[in-house]
Amino acid sequence: MIQDLYQKAIRFAGEAHKNQKLPNSEISYIVHLANVTNEVIYALQTDTSLNAEFAVQVALLHDCIEDTIVTFEDIENEFSKEVAKAVFALTKNETLEKEIQLEDSVDRILNEPKEIWIVKMADRITNLQKPPDNWTNEKKKNYQNEAQMIYDKLHTANEYIAERFLRKINDYSKYF
Repeated sequence: MIQDLYQKAIRFAGEAHKNQKLPNSEISYIVHLANVTNEVIYALQTDTSLNAEFAVQVALLHDCIEDTIVTFEDIENEFSKEVAKAVFALTKNETLEKEIQLEDSVDRILNEPKEIWIVKMADRITNLQKPPDNWTNEKKKNYQNEAQMIYDKLHTANEYIAERFLRKINDYSKYF
């Protein structure tokens, strides 16, 4: 059942991210993962052809490889190769120059099922909140431009989340 998979994945992610906090906050990072998953669940309700169990697991685990000591093999052993491959696609390749890491990740996501495209858009929707006070207007505009690039490449995955994402991108202008 999806609820059991959710519980397993959030527990795994919670343990992996246990010492991590949201930026500029004392709130546990697990809140970000739950928010991304919430966005994904709403999108899934608009298209019953999508694999909800797969999408929910990936949404909860999406930052494990990038931000913790969890490996591809750990996720494969605990969940499945399909889930591990999806989480890996959502992981920036830090051996590349910083300027091309996101685009490389998005290009890899394009080779994954639509559920992964939705997770990426949900992740950025969740991140398009008030930026840290120390961000310059240039950094804020670059972040918005990155979001637009993600939208341009992935918006065909799901109309509901694409429309929500575009609204968040446009609303982000109020921060600069």
